[in-house]
Amino acid sequence: MNIDVLEEINKKGFVEEEIDPTLDLFVEIEKLKKEKNAIILAHYYQEPDIQDIADYIGDSLGLSQEAAKTDADVIVFAGVHFMAETAKILSPSKKVLLPDVKAGCSLADSCPPHLFRKFKEKYSDHLVITYVNCTAELKALSDIVCTSTNAVQIVESLPKDQKIIFGPDRNLGAYVAKKTGRDLVLWNGACMVHEIFSQEKITKLKERHPNAKFIAHPECEEVVLKMADYIGSTTGLLKYTINNPASEFIVATESGIIHQMEKANPTKTFIPAPPNNSCACNDCPYMKRNTLEKLYLCLKNGLPEVTVPEHIIELARKPIQRMLDISAELGL
Repeated sequence: MNIDVLEEINKKGFVEEEIDPTLDLFVEIEKLKKEKNAIILAHYYQEPDIQDIADYIGDSLGLSQEAAKTDADVIVFAGVHFMAETAKILSPSKKVLLPDVKAGCSLADSCPPHLFRKFKEKYSDHLVITYVNCTAELKALSDIVCTSTNAVQIVESLPKDQKIIFGPDRNLGAYVAKKTGRDLVLWNGACMVHEIFSQEKITKLKERHPNAKFIAHPECEEVVLKMADYIGSTTGLLKYTINNPASEFIVATESGIIHQMEKANPTKTFIPAPPNNSCACNDCPYMKRNTLEKLYLCLKNGLPEVTVPEHIIELARKPIQRMLDISAELGL
């Protein structure tokens, strides 16, 4: 591999090269997919163009399930780094590409594995459940992985006297503890996107839109969740907007999901919940590092590639597989 290209990826996170402005990238990406037997998996928080070209769009649970069963040779993961790692763990023989390897995660960064290992040692009789939004190394230290879709059900599937550490998201952990009535030991981590929603601005927005349903992701702080008409994963929020007769919704999660909400409900209005800064909506800067141009170059060049050490794959696969098995049993 060209050393200059590797240095460029290490520095910028992606391969940069001139793209013919007359190219129809949607057409070119479709060609490359067929040529390389590739599949594009995209998270709901990606930009609309990427969602529209993807073979599958979903939340962390759905994306994990798709990565585990695909027969493609190449998985292009339009999401963040931990998601591409999860795909590699579940399909180690596949080539996994990420349009921009600097698409990280503030929540994953809030839980360094070496510190979590020491934390875990203090509670040696506890079972460890980690939210999928964490590094491969952290998954390797876990007993079960969960997503926001199945966290409550996974905890409820365990014996009532089972002691549990839940990490790295303290807000999701607190929500799960409240829903299940279980006493969970929480790691003090959080997602910067879901932590900066403004209670004051949301209150004013609800006053201006009295008939709107306020829906929120469980990674939000409790003060925001208390205001919500519905709390759920990204898929849960999307389904709620389809099934609920309301015509207006205030949405407290990363604003990328609104693209799918609008496609599924063309006559309804969706208002992104405002953060406590000058922005009108709340975007994840990591998710939005991926662009259609980077996705095209990634597929064209077969870089950047996401790899995971074999010993980590072996350890991390077990808790992820346990999550997938429990979810299958529960019909999730």
